[in-house]
Amino acid sequence: MNATAAHSPFEVLARYERLSLAHASGTQERFEAPGLWRGIGYRAGSRLFVSAIDEINELLAVPPLTPVPGTKPWLLGVANVRGNLMPVVDMARFLFSERTQHSERARLLVVRQGAGNVALLVDEVFGQRTVDSEQRRDAEHEDDPRLARFVEDRVDVDGQRLALFSMGRLVRAPDFRQAAA
Repeated sequence: MNATAAHSPFEVLARYERLSLAHASGTQERFEAPGLWRGIGYRAGSRLFVSAIDEINELLAVPPLTPVPGTKPWLLGVANVRGNLMPVVDMARFLFSERTQHSERARLLVVRQGAGNVALLVDEVFGQRTVDSEQRRDAEHEDDPRLARFVEDRVDVDGQRLALFSMGRLVRAPDFRQAAA
């Protein structure tokens, strides 16, 4: 018989809460400290990116897609997400003309565009990344002309070189907004 079987469900939940709070102590202060920037890390093609956490509304597994005739090749189609149709864009194909390989690691990043959402297919998501003021100070400017309009800087985070990618700039770009072929 394990130790939790001797306790009431309330006692077990209270214990989990205490453990969770003890584990998370200091976490909120770390995220709200001045000079820290939080984002979601991901890979599109061979490049690693991070976008501000408030620019990405949701992460999704790739649902079935319905193709839309007469569109650019980077617009993969539309997906039904909880009853709402959402355009799905292959981010690597839009940026680099490289088609994203569908795999178990591929994900959709849901981003607000105008009055609706658009989903961006990426090769994989690495999760949350935090960039401090020292990393921003040591950043290098983006030298790839395909990315320069969306990326200001590249930073080193946890041994990875990440491009700080602006989803806001992407969804306002005229060529991104014009998906008709």
